[in-house]
Amino acid sequence: MKLTLGLALVGAACAAAVQAAPAAAFTPSNAYYAQQWYLAQDHAFDYWPAPPTFQAQVKVAVIDSGVDCSLPDFQGRIVAVRSFVGGSACVDTEGHGTIVAGEIAGDLGSGGIVGLAYSAQLVVAKVVEVDGTIPLQAEAAAIRWAVNQGARVVNLSLGGVRDPVDPRRDTYSRLEAQAVAYAWRKGAVVVAAAGNADEAYATPWPWASWPAALPHVIGVAALDRSGGVPLFSDRDPVFVDLAAPGVDIFSTFPRALTAPQSGCTPQGYTACAAGDYQQPEGTSFAAPQVSAAAAVLFGLDPALTNSQVATLLERTADDVNAATGCAICPVGRDRYSGWGRLDVARAVARLNAGQIPPPDRYEPNDDVSEAYTLWGRQRTIEATLDYWDDPVDVYRIKLLRGQQFLAAVRGQWASARIRLLLWAPGTKTVLHGHGGPRSIARSAGAVATRLAYRVRRSGWYYLELQLTRPGGGAYTLRLAKRA
Repeated sequence: MKLTLGLALVGAACAAAVQAAPAAAFTPSNAYYAQQWYLAQDHAFDYWPAPPTFQAQVKVAVIDSGVDCSLPDFQGRIVAVRSFVGGSACVDTEGHGTIVAGEIAGDLGSGGIVGLAYSAQLVVAKVVEVDGTIPLQAEAAAIRWAVNQGARVVNLSLGGVRDPVDPRRDTYSRLEAQAVAYAWRKGAVVVAAAGNADEAYATPWPWASWPAALPHVIGVAALDRSGGVPLFSDRDPVFVDLAAPGVDIFSTFPRALTAPQSGCTPQGYTACAAGDYQQPEGTSFAAPQVSAAAAVLFGLDPALTNSQVATLLERTADDVNAATGCAICPVGRDRYSGWGRLDVARAVARLNAGQIPPPDRYEPNDDVSEAYTLWGRQRTIEATLDYWDDPVDVYRIKLLRGQQFLAAVRGQWASARIRLLLWAPGTKTVLHGHGGPRSIARSAGAVATRLAYRVRRSGWYYLELQLTRPGGGAYTLRLAKRA
């Protein structure tokens, strides 16, 4: 099975009038900054009166079609390159990866465009075959390699169709899921395009693509110039987390692909591309803005965890609704735009105010293979769950025959509901078919949930905590083993 790049092929970009946006507190001197309308929409530089000083240069992985490394916009920005499909990662025959890279890390003052995270360092992994498809083995290997190179952000502007109704059309890959989980365990933020309907079976398509629908991945939808969600942007009530501009993106483009338009200027930019890339649109080009925002937060505070960065970006988003240009979007989190439009300035302000969500040191513990082991006859822990990003936690517990096992959990929330399930030794996964034959005990209750079980045979058991309604936050779990 192969994945495809997330370029929307649905005609010319929307030509609606641009909404008024606040002027940036400092204005980059790059020659084409004024054409990067999306940066104002993201409030990319609004927080600072002058270019800020970052504590760290953050590595961002571009898992894509390669990058034209020769462009002046990338001088000093690329620190590692590798192709997983042959050829050179510094040769981009598609153009897709070069667009993505420019959005993220175009050098400040380079004379061309400016990246939202202009101080970031790029780790470039080429995974696109000559026919434009992406072998899953190449993608998975590239993710692991990039994280081992020190990437703290992984941008995946690619995807495969997700169809929970018809498994024959669903492209879920355990190999991909394992690679993404590896990146998360290593502390990386993973950002993925929510997907484009032209790559699915209907427009609009009601489900976010893989890997955007994997645990902890930030799935990004597209917005047009008027603030609406275009038809090509996949919808999803759970796995669309954020939205960012995804039409008419002005960015870098391989010189070899602009050269045939010899009379066009500027060379090396999308304005001189041929065909669909002249005015790029797609969730592929919304995702890099979120990846860059994650790099900005890491650069300001390298001690942040990946879950803290993701939560900051999501919970500081500007709501997308009819008043902001999206007639189909209700007030609050929705299937079209998730938490809303990316707002870099608000995320930075929240960080600098010290309003940082607590880290969850037990993550990732989303399935049996990642279960966190809890020792002792009595144990109390505090962790977090989130219906949209982290709805399941799994703990591994040694129980002896004849013991009475007791578990109780209380969440610090009002709307969400939590369920406890105990799984028998030998369970391979809890992710599909909750309450199946190996789920040997369930909880009763909702806000305060309890489970009791008399152990029939000794072994390693798995306690699953599962959110069943929207909401989330911190919870307290208490365990006891009695003779």
